[in-house]
Amino acid sequence: MKKLLLLFGLSLIVISCAAVRVNYDYEKATDFNTYKTYNYYSDMNMGMSELDSRRLLDALDASLQAKGMSQSDSPDFLINVKSSTYQEPQRSNMGVGVGGGGGNVGGGISIGIPVGQAKANREIVFEFVDENKSGLFWQAISESAYQPNAKPEVKESQFKAIVEKVLSGYPPAPKK
Repeated sequence: MKKLLLLFGLSLIVISCAAVRVNYDYEKATDFNTYKTYNYYSDMNMGMSELDSRRLLDALDASLQAKGMSQSDSPDFLINVKSSTYQEPQRSNMGVGVGGGGGNVGGGISIGIPVGQAKANREIVFEFVDENKSGLFWQAISESAYQPNAKPEVKESQFKAIVEKVLSGYPPAPKK
């Protein structure tokens, strides 16, 4: 039983630590020390199921609160989250060809047959917006593997890993 639990735990870690790529952008004149409270846009359409939306927002709340921020009804900034899924183009193909020729005449037919399944990916865009001052002041775009049929525990673990990687770039390190 212990070996089974260990194997399950290791598989969760491997799946949740799958490559999460994040690109950051921010307004360089922003004083990030002034932002201590946040909330979410009320009309936010995240592009994922309600359960997945809740898992992601719970992970985001926990990480922001660990950074000393708090959710407020009169926040310093608002958060917008959008996501989309896409299929990665298949790179593995098997070619089947038929050809013939004689003398100066030649011809041929070739067909590419995809091998394996296309990988599903999810892109999640995090936007921090100050509606009183500069508007959008920080943005992170994450890309990671997406498993639509994963167990809830795996999804929760993956969202935590995504949020941790995304918020590792907030606030941006000051330039010297």
